[in-house]
Amino acid sequence: MSQLKNTLIVWIAIYPTITIILFLFGKYLNQLPLLLRTFILTIILVPLMVYILIPFWRRVFDSFAKKQ
Repeated sequence: MSQLKNTLIVWIAIYPTITIILFLFGKYLNQLPLLLRTFILTIILVPLMVYILIPFWRRVFDSFAKKQ
């Protein structure tokens, strides 16, 4: 169950983040070569996921599980 929970947390964190970034900056990013576009996205997403979003969603899931 832990692996399923981790997968869900990562998906919940990354899907809206990528969608927002592409909505806001997609017009500019699409003008860049694929390798540079991917580099920029990962430079933004990896630290955001590791230090902010995944820990936040883990706390949310853990607090929800304790209430059950």
